Amino acid sequence: MTQMTVNDRPVRFDMDAQTPLLWALRDAANLTGTKYGCGVGDCGACLVLIDGEALRSCLVTLAEAEGRFITTIEGLARDRSHPVQQALVAEQAIQCGFCTPGIAIAAAALIARNPDPSEADIKQAVPNLCRCGVYPRLVRAIQRAGRVARRRETISAAPAPGIDPADAAQAVPALRMLGEEE
Repeated sequence: MTQMTVNDRPVRFDMDAQTPLLWALRDAANLTGTKYGCGVGDCGACLVLIDGEALRSCLVTLAEAEGRFITTIEGLARDRSHPVQQALVAEQAIQCGFCTPGIAIAAAALIARNPDPSEADIKQAVPNLCRCGVYPRLVRAIQRAGRVARRRETISAAPAPGIDPADAAQAVPALRMLGEEE
């Protein structure tokens, strides 16, 4: 069993320790915002924050995630109030939405360490592939998120999500919250 903190909740995965974190999050924890794209770390669809760093969850095993703090798109801001989430909507930098969770995670990590990124900073820190080609709007959105993070601008709230995270994370056999009866 592997223990870690996922979206501020201590969990234990009853899965093989060599399972990619991506599959534990999607299949066992029902956190399907993290997407499977290529499986080899090229596309960025599976990015999650691990101890604050944007990492490709398809390349990180449960054993490597042991004891670490994981944040998925669902845990970034449950009410979609994170500056990156707000700016992506405001700048219409979302089309099909498949790559969006990974982009939001990469952008959030960037804004956390550099709230005034240049276009070059963004291109380096957000390596995600987007088949819809939202790159110019994406740069504007991330720079706008930085202004919001620096309190230079505000953005009206995006609509609330359609499903409560507690409803989405119903009892799943391979996942047990720490403290639950065994």
